[in-house]
Amino acid sequence: MKLKDILSFIKIEHTLFSLPFILIGYIIAIEQFPDTNSNILWIFFAAIGARGLAMTLNRIIDKDIDASNPRTKNRHLISGSISIKGAWILSIIFFLILIIGAGMLNKVALMMSWLPVLVFFIYPYTKRFTWLCHLWLGTCLALAPAGAWLAVAADMHGWSAITGISEGYAGLLWFPKIFFISIGVMLWITVFDINYAKMDIKNDKKNGIYSFPARFNEKVTTRTSVQLTLLWFACFAIADPINEIWFIATAGIMALVNIYVILSQEKFDDFQNVLFRVSMSTGWLLLISLILGSFKLIS
Repeated sequence: MKLKDILSFIKIEHTLFSLPFILIGYIIAIEQFPDTNSNILWIFFAAIGARGLAMTLNRIIDKDIDASNPRTKNRHLISGSISIKGAWILSIIFFLILIIGAGMLNKVALMMSWLPVLVFFIYPYTKRFTWLCHLWLGTCLALAPAGAWLAVAADMHGWSAITGISEGYAGLLWFPKIFFISIGVMLWITVFDINYAKMDIKNDKKNGIYSFPARFNEKVTTRTSVQLTLLWFACFAIADPINEIWFIATAGIMALVNIYVILSQEKFDDFQNVLFRVSMSTGWLLLISLILGSFKLIS
């Protein structure tokens, strides 16, 4: 296997969706627990494993579906540029990277590493029986900020980071900030994915694949996308991780930009590519606003 094929196989460019929210989760945790010893490099290491594992499992499980779809029939497992055996070897390697990274962080991170593996494994099957598969994909990405936060929080508070109140802190440690950030990410990715699925409506109906656009129609998909975009903005606004206008204002502006693109999709020659760029930019601009707001608080 060539490195170029591996990077293409796991769609390395889609890492641009999860990476800013990994950093957002980390920054929220660092501000909440400034005395932590967690190493961001091990968080990245575990995230690389999780991201690679998610994509390899998806490609393996969806091999037959991809072969029946004109848009995806040239993917690596169908064309033969990567074999099934090679894909399973990659999945094992990425799994080990995830486990090693989590183990180098703390015991809680290691013991909870089964959760993303289970969520990633289930996702490809959801499209076989429910149009809520898009929401499940959103849940996969929602683990990015939650996982980064937990890596830091558990370093100081152990299992209390998940289960409840820790000494010196009132209320659940993960509520409301990281909770609403994660829910916002879930809805944000859901919006992107249901619009991306518009490309495959005919094929999905023909092959019995469940998707929101195939189950309903494009008009309902557009309307639902706008509603979910307003919801993810509300989640980010409620989270307000630094109690400053920077983050909320950026979320509001990007929500409007996303809504404009969704409502004006007929104006674009390649709507999905435009939406990809706008959606990807949303995460990075939110990260930048969080960093700028943090610097303001420090100064």
